[in-house]
Amino acid sequence: MPVHSSLCLMAGMVRDRAVSPVELVESHLAQIAAQNPRINAFVMVLEDEARAAAKLAESAVMHGEALGLLHGIPVTVKDSFDMAGLPTLCGSRFRLGHKAAEDATAVARLRAAGAIILGKTNTPELLSSYETDNFITGRTNNPWNLERTPGGSSGGEAAAIAAFCSPGGIGSDGGGSIRIPAHFCGIAGLKPTPGRISGCGHFPTMNHPFGLLSTVGALARSAEDLRLLFAALAGYDSQDPFSAPVPLQPPGDAGLRVGIVEQFYRVPVDPEIRQTVQRAAQTLDGLRIPTEPFEPRGLERAPNLWWFFFGQLPAPMTKQILQGREADAHWTSTEFLADALEQAAPSVEQLLLNLAKRDRMRAGLLRQMEEVPVLLMPPCGVTAFRHRSRRWKIADEEIGLFQAMMPATPFNLLGLPAVVVPFGMSAEGLPIGVQLVGRPYEEELILDLAVRLENARGPFATP
Repeated sequence: MPVHSSLCLMAGMVRDRAVSPVELVESHLAQIAAQNPRINAFVMVLEDEARAAAKLAESAVMHGEALGLLHGIPVTVKDSFDMAGLPTLCGSRFRLGHKAAEDATAVARLRAAGAIILGKTNTPELLSSYETDNFITGRTNNPWNLERTPGGSSGGEAAAIAAFCSPGGIGSDGGGSIRIPAHFCGIAGLKPTPGRISGCGHFPTMNHPFGLLSTVGALARSAEDLRLLFAALAGYDSQDPFSAPVPLQPPGDAGLRVGIVEQFYRVPVDPEIRQTVQRAAQTLDGLRIPTEPFEPRGLERAPNLWWFFFGQLPAPMTKQILQGREADAHWTSTEFLADALEQAAPSVEQLLLNLAKRDRMRAGLLRQMEEVPVLLMPPCGVTAFRHRSRRWKIADEEIGLFQAMMPATPFNLLGLPAVVVPFGMSAEGLPIGVQLVGRPYEEELILDLAVRLENARGPFATP
C-alpha cells in the first residue's frame, strides 16, 4: 500500500513510473480521512490544491521533464510556516485574521523539489508547550495510545507521519520541539545547526533572540528519509540572519568516535530508555564504530540558561500580547510562562552576561568534541506521557517536565545539530528513540550514523 512506503521509496517509484503522484496523493488523503478523527493532527487539509498539484506532477513525469528530489511526493507542514494566501495561526486566537503573503523559504524549497503539500499540522498555542493542544484545533493524540501526547510543539506533524497520513514534512525545534515528538511517536526527526535550513517565513520569527535557539528541521519515518528532505531543504538564504553558505558534503567519518551519555548528569531517565541507549551503543560497537563513556564538562546549568532565553527573555513581550485578553490565552502558552510572567524583565546586563556564559559553554563542549565528534544519548527522560501529566517517579526519584527535557534543551542553547531515531519499545508498548548529537554543520555525519543504526536495528513497529 503506497502510504506505508518510505519517502525515499515513493520518490524512486514515481521516477520509475511504478506509482503515480495522483495515486500517492489519493491514498494519503484517504488515510487522513480514516485516521485524523482519532488523532486530530491537521489544522487544514488542502485536498483540492493537492489533487491539482498531483495532476501537474504526473504530467511532468509522463512528458519526461526534469524532476526534483521530491517530485510527486506528498508532505505536510507544521502550522508555524507561512503558505501564501493561508493563515499561520500557531494554534492561537491572537493570530486569527492572519494571511501569509508568500511561502516560507522551507515551504518554497519543498515545492521547488516537486513535493505536494497535503495540509498544515497542529501545534500548541504559539509553540510554547511539549503538548499539542489549543482553542482552535483542539488536542492532538499520539497514534500509539490516544491517551498519550505526541509531544510538542511539532506534535501534529509527528502524529500525522506516525499514522501514515504523510511520509514526511517540516517542523521547528526551540527546546526539543522536533526531537521530543519524534521520540514519543516512533519516527525520526532532525534539528539542524541554526543556518543550515532557512527559518525565513516561520512564526515566531527566527531572528535574535529566538533564532539563537530555534531551527527549522525535518520529520519522517526514517533517517534515510530525513537525509533526502535535508538535501532538498538545506541552503543559504539571505533573508535569514543565521543562514550560512555551507554546501552539502560527504559525512567525513574518518577517525570517528562516539561518546555515550546515558543521562544528563545526575538527572535520572526511565530505565527502559537508558537500556535502549546502551543497546544502540552496542550496535555501534558491532558496526566497528568506537564508543566510550562521555560526560560533558561545564554544562550543568545549560538547561537553566536555555530557559532564560526561551522563557524569561520573551516573557515581557508575551505579557503585553496577553494584556486585556487573558481569557483568549490557552494553557499551552501560559503554563510554563507563569513564573516568568511574574518576574521583572531581565536587564541588559543579565542578557549580556548570559550570552557570554552561553558562548563559554559552547566553546568548552566543542573543545571536548574535537576528539569525540558525536554523542549518543537519550532524547528525553520519559516516554510519551499521559495528557497533562507533569511528574514521574524514576527509581527512588521524582522528576518534572523541566528535568525530563534536559537531554534535549542544551543543544538548542548551544546550536548543535541532533537527530532522533526510533530504536526500542517500552513494556507499555510505547516507542523509544535515541539521540545523536554532532558538531555544528555536521548534519551529514549524524544522519549517516542514524541510517547505519536503523539498518542494523531492522524494521521498526508501527502503531
